[in-house]
Amino acid sequence: MALLAQYVVGGLAVGSLYALVALGIVLLYRTSRILNFAHGDLATFGTFVAFALITAARWSFGVSVVVSLVVTAVVGAAFFFLIIRPAKEATLLGKIVITLGLALFLQGATTVLWGTDTKTMPFPLSDTRVYRLGEVVVSQISLGSFAVGLILMAGMYVLVQRTRIGLAMRAVSQHTVAAQVLGIPVRQIFALTWGLASALGAAAGILLAPVTLLDPYMMLDPFLKGFAAAVLGGIDSMPGAAAGGLLLGVVEALFGAYVSVKFKTTLAFVIIIAVLAVRPEGLLGREYKRRV
Repeated sequence: MALLAQYVVGGLAVGSLYALVALGIVLLYRTSRILNFAHGDLATFGTFVAFALITAARWSFGVSVVVSLVVTAVVGAAFFFLIIRPAKEATLLGKIVITLGLALFLQGATTVLWGTDTKTMPFPLSDTRVYRLGEVVVSQISLGSFAVGLILMAGMYVLVQRTRIGLAMRAVSQHTVAAQVLGIPVRQIFALTWGLASALGAAAGILLAPVTLLDPYMMLDPFLKGFAAAVLGGIDSMPGAAAGGLLLGVVEALFGAYVSVKFKTTLAFVIIIAVLAVRPEGLLGREYKRRV
């Protein structure tokens, strides 16, 4: 029983970071109906910015993280203004191809700026210092990552559900034209959404960096897991994205422990296929029916 609890706690810690990635994906999809396949690469870029500020500029960890999140948000908003908005008449497939192009561009830019060698992210929390919660042992870095993940998830919920900005975001996601008629600055809301989603991804990348090490492709696997979590919880549901990320982290940990660690990475794809086949709207997503 103690071993099971150990796996569950470890899965929740990783799942909270999957949830952050999923929240960014869902936030963008709710507002702009675009699946941003450059989400992971934007997160990687932001993580490398934090790494450069800490190691090269010698800034403190906290300041470096804040600046990197702002830079990533600006890059995400700029991507909307410079590329997505001019291509607003493109088909859904066309917009997805555009985001894939951005992903390749960001991978190339990250490689040119920082190279392909793996790097170690300086981090204030330790993976060797542990805390005992009953019979469960939790590392300082896992506990800290889980706490930060929960705080960011709660902050996003409050922002979207309890503020005027969140009300505007929800109005735009419901009906863009009606929101514009009501005087809501739709373009600015779109840009803000892209910026927030990008910053969420970068936050997840920074929290994952001490575990995964830094390289231009470090967020590929977490992005796929975040996408699976978004599909599992509901691609239009922010609570679903959070629940999906936590659930995926736990299931992945248990699967690796009791079934096979070799197929642990393929679990996300199995979940995507199963959910789309059985319940396409996800666990907490809304079901849409069209009259024909």
